[in-house]
Amino acid sequence: MHWIYISSHLDDIALSCGGLVWEQVQIGNSAGIWTICAGDPPAGPLSPFAEELHTRWGTGREAAWQRRQEDLASCQHLGATARHFSVPDCIYRRSSIDGAPLYTSDDAIMGPLDPVEAGQVQALGAELTRALPGDAQLVCPLAIGGHVDHRLTRLAAESTGRRLWYYVDYPYILEELGAIDKLRQEGWQAQGFTVSENGMRAWGEAVAAHASQISTFWPDLPAMQAALNAYYLDMGGVLLWKKP
Repeated sequence: MHWIYISSHLDDIALSCGGLVWEQVQIGNSAGIWTICAGDPPAGPLSPFAEELHTRWGTGREAAWQRRQEDLASCQHLGATARHFSVPDCIYRRSSIDGAPLYTSDDAIMGPLDPVEAGQVQALGAELTRALPGDAQLVCPLAIGGHVDHRLTRLAAESTGRRLWYYVDYPYILEELGAIDKLRQEGWQAQGFTVSENGMRAWGEAVAAHASQISTFWPDLPAMQAALNAYYLDMGGVLLWKKP
C-alpha cells in the first residue's frame, strides 16, 4: 500500500504520526511526506514577527532552507520520501493587494485564512490533483488548534475530491482534547494503530531531526520523547479518522 501524508509544515507529520509512518514502512508499505508550506520567503524585508521566530529557532533568513534539510533527515529516520511544495510559511506570506504581511502575531496564525488567500486553496488543490497517484491512501490534518496553514492544507486536500484519512494535529490537540469527543459525536470513525518500542524510538528521532523547532514545544530532547510516549499512551495508539 502507498501512503501519502499531506503536511502543512516540515515537522507536522513527524510530530503527529511519525511512529505510524515508520511502522507502515516496516511492513512493506511505501510512505511519502508532502509538505505544503515549505517554500522560501519572498525577497524583501520580513515582518518583526518572522524575525522574532528566526531568532528563537536560531536560523536567520535561511530558516526555510534549514528546515527542509531537517525534514530530509527526519524522513530518513522514518523510511519515507519527502516532497516540498513552494508555498511559503504563513509568517512570510503577503497580501496580493498591498504587499503587507498577512499573519504577524501568534493570534493571527491561529486564526482563519485571510480572504485574499482563497485562490491559494484552489491552486493548491489543483496542484495536488495533478501530482497525486490514483492508488495512494491520502492523509491530511484535521486542523485541530486552528493554525492557518493547517486550515489551508486541509481545505486544499479536500478540494481534490479524494477520499481522505485525517490525522490529529499534535501537539495542538493537547489544548483541545474535546475535539476528539466532538468528532465521535459527529459520526467520524477512528482507526487506531499500534507503535512498537522501536517505532517510538524512531518517532522521537524523526522529531529530534527538526532541531530548530524543539524549543517551540519542549526544553530538551528527553522532555520531547517523554511527551510523545505520554501522548501515545493517552490516545491508546495513533488515530486516523474518516468522515462519516
